[in-house]
Order: sequence, then C-alpha cells, then structure tokens
Amino acid sequence: MRAVFPDGTVEIMPTAAAIAKAQDMGLDLILVAPTAEPPVAKAMDFGQWQYEQQKKQREAKKKQHVIQVKELKFRPNTDEHDYEFKKNHAIRFLKEGNRVKAVVQFRGREIAHTDLGRNLLLRFAEDLADVGQVEGQPRLEGRNAHIIISPLRPGAAKEKEKEKQPKEKPPEESE
Repeated sequence: MRAVFPDGTVEIMPTAAAIAKAQDMGLDLILVAPTAEPPVAKAMDFGQWQYEQQKKQREAKKKQHVIQVKELKFRPNTDEHDYEFKKNHAIRFLKEGNRVKAVVQFRGREIAHTDLGRNLLLRFAEDLADVGQVEGQPRLEGRNAHIIISPLRPGAAKEKEKEKQPKEKPPEESE
C-alpha cells in the first residue's frame, strides 16, 4: 500500500504497518484510491475530512439553481389587458431562469376554434422571442393547447440587442 503522510512523505508499506504509523501520529488511515496499483491511502483526521466533504456539498447545493416550469393559462378569447399582464409575468419568470408553459384551455364549443388558441400561442412566443426561445410548435392535447418557452442562455440576450441596433459606419477618410 502507498501511504501518504501529512509531512509530505510517501512510502510503500504493508497495510498493517501504515495503520500503525498513522495511529502513532494520532491520525486515521483513509483509502483514497483503492483501484490504483498499489492502493493509495492518506493519513488524516477522519472526522475533519468528513466535515470538509459535507461543507463542499453544502456549498455546491447553494450554488445550484433548480429550474421550474411556470404555467400560464389562457382561454381562446383572452382579453388584451389579461394577455399583457400574463406576458409580463412570463418575462419575469424567464429572466429568473425558469421555463414557461403557456396553456390555452378550450371549453365547450371553443374546441371547434383551435386555430384561435394556436394563433394566441404563436403570438405569445413571438412576443417573448427577445427573452426566451421556443421549444417546438404549439401542441394540442385533449382540450388544451400548449407551448414551452425556455430562457435564453446568458450571452444570447446581448447578441440579440446588438443585432437590433444599426451598425455604425466607419469614419470616412478626408483627403
């Protein structure tokens, strides 16, 4: 077994001798790479090592962001003010990094006018094009039509703004 000690020394020795030497130092022998040839073990305080591993996991968990799917429900005859209100909510959700699922619910005889719902979803997707990207076309499932919009990656919003701005002409040289 290859044993690594806190003072930086690396020795190849039998397992029992490595354990005895680590115990003499008041440390534990922890197997770091069991599949290596020979296996590698490190002498350290096991409790402290466990604490540091848990601390790393907590830090990693703090930094991660769970993406949620926020659902907005419409009807085929949704009024303009209601549409704008829900559109602003969708923009906020996309800026927070969440996905948005827009659903048009058809009730009763409204199911005969699925084209109205489809047009509403396409308009919604077009209005959110500067903050999100559409994942596929509107789909009709039962009495609901839906579309899913994902937030743009962080650099993509800046690229779109640059495309919208007119390019400046280089200064002409005067003779």
